Amino acid sequence: MSVGLGLPIGDPAQLLSWARRAEAAPFTTVALLDRLVFGNPEPLITLATLAGATSRIRLQTEVLLAPLHRTTLLAKQAATLDLLSGSRFTLGIGIGGRVDDYLATGVDVRTRGRRLDEQMATLRHIWSGEPLSEDVGPIGPAPARPGGPEVLFGGFVPAVVERVARWGDGFLGAALPPRQMDGMFRQVETAWSRAGRTGRPRLLAQVNVALGPEATLDRARQELRAYYQPADHTEHVVKGLLTTRAQIREAVAAYRAIGADEVMLYCWSPDPDQVERLADTVFTAEEPPFAAE
Repeated sequence: MSVGLGLPIGDPAQLLSWARRAEAAPFTTVALLDRLVFGNPEPLITLATLAGATSRIRLQTEVLLAPLHRTTLLAKQAATLDLLSGSRFTLGIGIGGRVDDYLATGVDVRTRGRRLDEQMATLRHIWSGEPLSEDVGPIGPAPARPGGPEVLFGGFVPAVVERVARWGDGFLGAALPPRQMDGMFRQVETAWSRAGRTGRPRLLAQVNVALGPEATLDRARQELRAYYQPADHTEHVVKGLLTTRAQIREAVAAYRAIGADEVMLYCWSPDPDQVERLADTVFTAEEPPFAAE
């Protein structure tokens, strides 16, 4: 069973411990979200650090807000991380919608989708090893994975489905119930076939989780609420946090039943003991009690 672990942002100093413990467990991936006007650690720098502290587990942005980044520099950073990690890097990409992030970079939020499409053409061109233009040569290093690191697109609008078919290797759906996710997965597969792509897209589902005593769950809800505010759907997202082993197991089984290749458990408690709690939940049939906190 492929189950990945989303890393919390509440205590960045603990992330090395999180990554090492996740690798010691059967988790397949560790992932990190992206914001600019927030207290989260920068994901590419952080994942590069975690790459040096691990050897097996995959490293993923979930998702990087690519329009906020300079395209040529992003191509070099992603290729470098893919190379140094031994092709363990997955570039999850999205556009976000928080105006303050775009104001901070001077990028027009209204044109972020068009900018991403232009960026993808440039990224794929650079990763192919070709000169950037008649006046600018190739931008290396070459990524370990021919053609560039694996690219997943996250989002819920039709343009995301088309981007997967044209530029991506797969789709990452976050916080949708299995029935709605099933519809998104099928749309991605249809667009993939319509575009003449061979094979099949990778399909990932993400759910927000935390396990433990009520104090731990309260901290997780606070972290989740702080990240999503002031969006209108903030409380809906907070209420959707999965906080029991039964809920998490049922979600993993349901997403696997609709064809998810990997289920990402995005954890909002900064307590590193979450790693073993979640591993016990999805990889064993036992029900160990929570330690007193």
